[in-house]
Amino acid sequence: MERTPAVAGQFYPGHEEQLRHTIQELLPSRIPSPQKVIAAISPHAGYIYSGGVAAQTFSRIDLPTDIIILGPNHHGYGPELAIMTEGTWQMPMGPVKINERLAQEVMNKSDVFTPDYSAHQHEHSLEVQIPFLQYFKQDLEIVPICASYISFTKCRQAGEALAAAIKGWPHPVTMVASSDMTHYESRETASRKDHLALKCIESLDPAALYETVIEQQISMCGFIPTTIVMIAANLLGAGQAELVRYTDSGEASGDTSQVVGYAGLLIY
Repeated sequence: MERTPAVAGQFYPGHEEQLRHTIQELLPSRIPSPQKVIAAISPHAGYIYSGGVAAQTFSRIDLPTDIIILGPNHHGYGPELAIMTEGTWQMPMGPVKINERLAQEVMNKSDVFTPDYSAHQHEHSLEVQIPFLQYFKQDLEIVPICASYISFTKCRQAGEALAAAIKGWPHPVTMVASSDMTHYESRETASRKDHLALKCIESLDPAALYETVIEQQISMCGFIPTTIVMIAANLLGAGQAELVRYTDSGEASGDTSQVVGYAGLLIY
């Protein structure tokens, strides 16, 4: 099964040479030595808005070949936790294989995941992460998971399954949670709300993140993937979460009356 790009030429350049140049231009002038991480959290808007945060975040990671990516389901197609278990993603920088064996290992650990293609066909939240991953790791293999709104109990089951699959896997695995932060509020309000959520992530407290987003009505679209990844990361021995960068769309557009927030974080 082959998945063709849904937002190439819209959220990011659709031609390889231009795409590589765009990512290169988004990278900071000074890049620290890459480090092994358990997980990363990265935004998924158009590169003109959030690409700098994503580029800076991924540049800090010593990426393995095997990546599990979780993103929110913006379109409502498919089951609650839709996992692609076979096939290839055709991308401008070349094809990316689904790691079928690792996907099956995740499936074997819990029945909360459902094999599904429909949820992924038009979804951008995972796709926009791929070029950054390809830029830094050519022999990339992925396990894509598209998440709808689910209870914290199901988040815990999913996180436990990911941790168990990664523990049993003979090679290093990094998880990526795809999420933007507050949507279409003033910069002042967005920053205040987002830093409540970011504090929970930096404290490695997935239950607090889940509760805070709901109670404070924070329109963080990927809080379910982030919660799941944090649960798994804690079970894998995480000891620190670092905020790499926070900004908002007003930095690019100049409009600070209705912004979307973007954050990049690393979990070690």
